[in-house]
Amino acid sequence: MKLIWSPDTATKAYIDTVRSCQVFDGSGVAELVSAMAAGWNAKLIVETWSQGGAIATSIGLEIASRHTCGRHVCVVPDESTRSEFITAMKEAADMNPQVLVGEPEEVMSELVGIDFMVVDCKRKDYARVLRQARLNQRGAVLVCKNANSKSDSGFRWRSVVDCGSRRVVRTVFLPVGKGLDMAHVSSSGGTSGSGSSRVDKKRWIKHYDQQSGEEHVIRK
Repeated sequence: MKLIWSPDTATKAYIDTVRSCQVFDGSGVAELVSAMAAGWNAKLIVETWSQGGAIATSIGLEIASRHTCGRHVCVVPDESTRSEFITAMKEAADMNPQVLVGEPEEVMSELVGIDFMVVDCKRKDYARVLRQARLNQRGAVLVCKNANSKSDSGFRWRSVVDCGSRRVVRTVFLPVGKGLDMAHVSSSGGTSGSGSSRVDKKRWIKHYDQQSGEEHVIRK
């Protein structure tokens, strides 16, 4: 089973996010990620949030989870950040999403089957968060926001995602907000961008040379 795009759900989430985020400046990121998460019908949406960060993206993800009947979880490093996040969400949109506090290795063990994930590049541990993410077997979409500075960090998608049967199918960088760097990760077993298996099954073909009478075995 693979991720299937639903344009109707994406549109509804986009419109609802636009309505909810009217009061925020530069909330284009929120509307985009909300539409993407809803369009991919994400059931487990995970994000990281930094103290003092914008709240619009979180509102968009919460709206997307409601359209997909999914779960939206925000991961923060400490109780102080958790308190600030919850207060900001209630004041801005009267929302109360689930919040987990702790180190990536600890928190991510509780989140199995992530479909859609947004990490903040302002967090020093964002690469660790991505490495620890336990993605859905059918594939996932990963988003780095505030990604303009990542070019200086030596960050590479494949250094934090590719392992075993997981592969990055495609990536794209969008100059939205302060930069969105996105990657589509394959389902378990790995697929190429065209959707075909990366490891083709080999088969043996026998060929007889009519002139020499020799039998040739070819692996194709």
